[in-house]
Amino acid sequence: MVPRQITPNPMRTAEVSRNTAETQIRVAINLDGTGQAKLATGVPFLDHMLDQIARHGLVDLDVEAKGDLHIDAHHTVEDIGITLGQALIKALGDKKGLRRYGHAYVPLDEALSRVVIDLSGRPGLEFHVPFTRAMIGQFDVDLTHEFFQGLVNHGLVTLHIDNLRGENAHHQCETVFKAFGRALRMAVELDARAAGQIPSTKGSL
Repeated sequence: MVPRQITPNPMRTAEVSRNTAETQIRVAINLDGTGQAKLATGVPFLDHMLDQIARHGLVDLDVEAKGDLHIDAHHTVEDIGITLGQALIKALGDKKGLRRYGHAYVPLDEALSRVVIDLSGRPGLEFHVPFTRAMIGQFDVDLTHEFFQGLVNHGLVTLHIDNLRGENAHHQCETVFKAFGRALRMAVELDARAAGQIPSTKGSL
């Protein structure tokens, strides 16, 4: 029997803006993209990490941000996570036919990270990344947690992030973002066997 093909929903896109006294953010996402990214956050290392999500998640991302970088990057990075989470949940729609769960292990030289995601409708973050130094260039590694916390809270996902080993902080962080992209790609994929069904015994997510 030939598996039934699913045509991607052309509406699995979203654009969200967030404007506060600290930041002005615009995020556009296409869950059925090809990994294209247009990034201008003002935080070069974050641009590099968002590019990993797009490329390895096969989602198209367009992110523009202006923030109070004269203070530090905290508000900008956190608010980009928040806005990306809002765009993600908007693009997912009613979540019918999704695989819902995704996971990935990604190595980079000596570093290895695992990310597991559940598009559960409930925010929850377990973040276990023992960075070996506090800064990657001008990027404070603590902001990695803030980014994912904002995404989880506003994307209503359950997310487990574990860096299993690593000595180079850049490698540790990059494996986390690559693994997140791969896990997200799996979770948002349309499942031909579950077409039109909500992947939950509750009947909603």
